[in-house]
Amino acid sequence: MKVAVFSTNYYDREYLISANAAGKHQLTFFNEPLRLESIILATGFNAVCIVVSDDANKKVIDQLSVFGIRLITLRSTGFDNVNLAAAEALHIKVMRVPSYSPQSIAEHATALALTLNRKTHKAYNRVRDNNFSLNNLMGFTLSGKIVGVVGTGKIGRAFCTIMQGFGCRVIACDIRENQAMKEKGIEYKTFEELLCLTDIISIHCPLTSATHHLFNSHAFSKLKKGAMLINTSRGGVIKTTDAVEALKSGQLGYLGIDVYEGEANLFFKDMSGTIVEDDLIERLMSFNNVLITPHQAFFTKEAVEQIAVTTIQNLSDFENHISSANELKSVPNKPAKLAANENV
Repeated sequence: MKVAVFSTNYYDREYLISANAAGKHQLTFFNEPLRLESIILATGFNAVCIVVSDDANKKVIDQLSVFGIRLITLRSTGFDNVNLAAAEALHIKVMRVPSYSPQSIAEHATALALTLNRKTHKAYNRVRDNNFSLNNLMGFTLSGKIVGVVGTGKIGRAFCTIMQGFGCRVIACDIRENQAMKEKGIEYKTFEELLCLTDIISIHCPLTSATHHLFNSHAFSKLKKGAMLINTSRGGVIKTTDAVEALKSGQLGYLGIDVYEGEANLFFKDMSGTIVEDDLIERLMSFNNVLITPHQAFFTKEAVEQIAVTTIQNLSDFENHISSANELKSVPNKPAKLAANENV
């Protein structure tokens, strides 16, 4: 099977080639992201392999169909960048990697929270300059704090377990309550109750019409003043302009994000020699209580290896007409306060 792999990084090439060691598929790697402007690169292929920063909108999918593309396979769990209805109408299958390492992302969310709290990144830079002062490095004890988890899919559940290990009281919000988590002592509350009660909130829900800008000015106004917000889910769950205002007023005390709603033009690129034209992320970086990482929560050896293995398996299953639970179907939007997703 001839596959055009878009948005290729060095690790994609290394691990996909390893997973395809038997040579079942012909993989051609492109550094370019999938866009209408770059779609000509898909000519002559049977499938395209993309990531969440690629853009598989209706126009792109229409053109992919013209080129004879029959499969779009994602090297990710998230799929909000793909117009599933358009793909289904043109009989193009869409597949994903539903789970690759929930612990990796949960651990990174924990690292963001600990770093923001104990300011280890600032201490590291100080000591390198021979500054051993403790001024402005005071944090708080995590044990005993109330931690809120928005979305209790696999990643959310892993994060809950970690926080319980620190001695935190953990409350959660989801449209489906997980009985096993309740038996472990996780308390389910409404979204608004969670906002009012928690010292730290970690977002682990998918990006849907129900969760887009879930954290907006209204939500920030309900927060316990000075609360910490962590996002390793999708950038669009937070309305960034409102987050900036909440940071300025002190209502939001800390913000740690591994995702950003404008990340498609920034993340996974070395822009150190250029001027970043995104004023919003520049504003975020000006706050000393904001920590941003470049969508690296997934980035462990175990996770990248699993992504590659599952991606190659998806290609083989499609080629051999084998039904797969990894195939995505277009479904009508259902009104919900908070969308649940077992794989997020």
